[in-house]
Amino acid sequence: MKLFFRELGDNGNKPLIILHGVFGSSDNWMTLGRKFAETFKVYLVDQRNHGQSPHSNEFTYEAMKEDFRQFIEDNQIDNPHIIGHSMGGKVSMLFALQYPELYDKLMVVDIAPRAYSPHHDSILKGLSAVDLPNLGSRKEADEAFAHYEPNLGVRQFLLKNLYRADNGFAWRFNLDAITNSISKIGIEIESDQPNTKDALFVRGLKSHYIADSDKTHIKELFPNATFTDFKNAGHWIHAETPKEFYEEVINFFV
Repeated sequence: MKLFFRELGDNGNKPLIILHGVFGSSDNWMTLGRKFAETFKVYLVDQRNHGQSPHSNEFTYEAMKEDFRQFIEDNQIDNPHIIGHSMGGKVSMLFALQYPELYDKLMVVDIAPRAYSPHHDSILKGLSAVDLPNLGSRKEADEAFAHYEPNLGVRQFLLKNLYRADNGFAWRFNLDAITNSISKIGIEIESDQPNTKDALFVRGLKSHYIADSDKTHIKELFPNATFTDFKNAGHWIHAETPKEFYEEVINFFV
């Protein structure tokens, strides 16, 4: 699958590719992407069933990993650095373990390789409760969604995927495919062959996605992994503490 992506920065700079999380898109990374583009050639990628990339009923890490490989090869991107957040972190881990020769350094943002139980039920129900054919405004969508998701910030983030199509409103993401495959997004990333390249795993201490106990498993897959904590951030570290996150990226990759 050929993925939609945005390019920022000078072609002569070291390439940096960023993979978003579930329900996200390349657009979520534009502000930081512009800042990174002062140092790197930045590629912000929409993964399948998200943003402006094609939709498909197949929604697995194996498929997304191969999409990512095709993206790098089609665009002749040589030895890039990679940042993967949440779902994008699992895609980038699987890619790194299977194709270590195709990249340089890896940063994984607030996700571990272990299995996670499905935990997006209320969000999926809330998104499905938005009556797209009869929707008159974003405010109406927010009011319907609020019955399932009380956090305004989370609702605003997700409703960025709502856009006006020819026949009313539509979602940028493929809600049916995500709903049907959400259990697959929680599966464990496994490999018989560890990856000895430099890897940095960052976590928000207000998040629950990376526990101290996960570090042993991470080290089994990535023996040279290091760890950084952001005490004032939750799962969306790059959005909650952008200045500190930017500095961490520069310190690791440059």
